[in-house]
Amino acid sequence: MYAHLNNTIYAQLFDSIINHYLISDCGMDPFSYGSDSSESSSSSTTTGGKPNPNPSGQVAIMVNSYCDYFASVSYPDILDLGLRVNKLGTTSVVYEVGVFKQGEDDAKVVGGYTHVWCERGVMRPAKGGMENGIREALGRLMVKEDSKI
Repeated sequence: MYAHLNNTIYAQLFDSIINHYLISDCGMDPFSYGSDSSESSSSSTTTGGKPNPNPSGQVAIMVNSYCDYFASVSYPDILDLGLRVNKLGTTSVVYEVGVFKQGEDDAKVVGGYTHVWCERGVMRPAKGGMENGIREALGRLMVKEDSKI
């Protein structure tokens, strides 16, 4: 109606790219999880139809979100999204997502959120921090000092 994407669409885009990475690269499975994070790779838990080598007893809870708008995009624009990690703490991670119009270098929208990794059973921050496999996978998206979205 206003010739641009509604702000709720950006929240869905951010959630989708972050959760896709958590499922495909961090071993998170929203439908099944192990009660013990030390389960072996022979687990029958699956992620995307493949064996999940890291079924998690942890869950990521969103505690903060933001979105900054620089220019409009609208239907039928084709969008590219870039995902990075700005901060990786003991139990938390700060993600940032850039939204680009395909073929253009300038970000139209930048936003993201903070997850705190909690034990599923008690929903409190994980006492030993986030699991190593998750931390390692998130570390691959860590921002280098001279990087810009």
